[in-house]
Amino acid sequence: MSKALKLLANTALGTMGLLLAQSAVAAGPDEKAVLTTYADIAAAMYGDAIQSAGKLQQAVDKLIAEPTDANLKTAREAWIASRPAYMRTEGFRFGNPEVDDLEGLVNAWPLDEGLIDYVDASSYGDASDSNPFYTLNVIAHKELQIGADKVDATTIDKKLLQSLQEVGENEANVAIGYHAIEFLLWGQDLNGTGPGAGNRPATDYDTKNCSNGNCDRRAAYLKAAADLLIDDLKQMESIWTADGAARKRLLAGDPKEGIAGILTGLGSLSYGELAGERTKLGLMLHDPEEEHDCFSDNTHNSHYYDQAGMVDIYNATYTREDGSVVNGPSVKDLVAAKDSKVNDRVLGAMADATKAMQAMKDRADSGKEAYDQMIGADNAEGNKIIDNVVTTLVAQAHAVEAAVAALGLKISVEGSDSLDNPSAVGQ
Repeated sequence: MSKALKLLANTALGTMGLLLAQSAVAAGPDEKAVLTTYADIAAAMYGDAIQSAGKLQQAVDKLIAEPTDANLKTAREAWIASRPAYMRTEGFRFGNPEVDDLEGLVNAWPLDEGLIDYVDASSYGDASDSNPFYTLNVIAHKELQIGADKVDATTIDKKLLQSLQEVGENEANVAIGYHAIEFLLWGQDLNGTGPGAGNRPATDYDTKNCSNGNCDRRAAYLKAAADLLIDDLKQMESIWTADGAARKRLLAGDPKEGIAGILTGLGSLSYGELAGERTKLGLMLHDPEEEHDCFSDNTHNSHYYDQAGMVDIYNATYTREDGSVVNGPSVKDLVAAKDSKVNDRVLGAMADATKAMQAMKDRADSGKEAYDQMIGADNAEGNKIIDNVVTTLVAQAHAVEAAVAALGLKISVEGSDSLDNPSAVGQ
């Protein structure tokens, strides 16, 4: 072959290779590769949640051993520090049944705290038409009347608490998880939409100088709840490991269904859950009881890290607490390959929601005003900040729906009366 023909052949092969590479880019990444990265990030996030909950567990043990104001403060700080890692995982809800089956064990809310311990009767009341266990007070009673049965509660342990979770098939009966622990560390927040969080004294755990009675049983409850939180988080992590149920389902099933599940999680958390039930509802009612972390005044952080997790999942890039990075092919890459304008819309909406969350977080972190104050009546400035969070989350959900359409998929996004049927709220 002449030099000219060889040059022509090489040029043709080079051009063909370039066209094939461009075609691969246009087609986007392999869908199973996207699902693999998604599962890898889930396992890493839940792993980090276990690590931070372990530090909370250690702080709880120290508080129980030495019930001082300093150790109570440390335990509260450990609880707050444990929230970001877990909240980032919430984007895996709604699109993965294995997660939904376990989520209620760790982050169920709101809770009727009278099930667990003493409450302020003047604000809490002494009964509820919808919940016969509204003031069960497990800590104060060694025998519990559960329907027609008498339950031996002499020993407060993990088994007892598990049996009481959603007792009577009532979701308000939250006996375990982050918010039960939060209540045991802070107590009720009796400040309404005024400044201040719960103010449980450390002596509630001091058996030698006990305030409010049953300090030994309260310590046993807190210990069992903290230990059980680790157990349940490990269950959540396990479904994403190499032999985990969620990972196996995603990688063995129709990849398009898996991608639809990712976007279902992002759309539903953005819209019905976070914009609606956790934010808009409380703002409409100006009700601090509808605040997610209502005992600790930490709601601004929990909302912020929910959003951060959704950004991580869409971009398929997660920086672990040890500084290592888990990343790979993403839903973003798939959407960009199909319609770059839609991808730009999603990224823009996520940036807007993150900015709105940052404004809320900055206001709370500065000490100027806690989240429950921002949703209070006659607070136009605070209300506007929270309403902007709602507005940008709704826009983010609609951008996710546009991404779904661009990929030729169909999903169902969780709704909320606060967004879809406001006149029904409070009826």
